[in-house]
Amino acid sequence: QVQLVESGGGLVQAGGSLRLSCAHSGRTFSDYALGWFRQTPGKEREFVAAISWNGRTYYADSVRGRFTISRDDAKSTVYLQMNSLKPEDTAVYYCASDLTSRTVIEGSSGYWGQGTQVTVSS
Repeated sequence: QVQLVESGGGLVQAGGSLRLSCAHSGRTFSDYALGWFRQTPGKEREFVAAISWNGRTYYADSVRGRFTISRDDAKSTVYLQMNSLKPEDTAVYYCASDLTSRTVIEGSSGYWGQGTQVTVSS
C-alpha cells in the first residue's frame, strides 16, 4: 500500500506563492507517477498537474506557466510550486499516485492523500 501525506497549504493573498509537498511511503517511490488535483465544494475534483516516474510533466491549462510540479526521489516527495495565485485557485488540493501518468491524469489513481486547503484572498 502507498500512503500519501500532503502539507504546505494555507492562506495567501492573490499574487502570492505557496509550495505544497506530498510525502509518499509504502512502495518504491521512483516507480510511481504523481499528480495533484483540487476540489471546491459542489464541484468535481479537477486535474492540476502530474509528473511521470522519469520526470515528464503535465499541466492543466488553467495553471500552466504559474504552477510547477517536481519530484525528489531521494526524499520520496512530490512538490507543487504555485506562483501568481488567484482567488479561483482556492480549493482543497489532493496528491495522487499510481504506476502510470495516464492513470493519474485521468483521476483513476489507486492512492490519494487526505488533502490540504489552499485559500487565496483577493
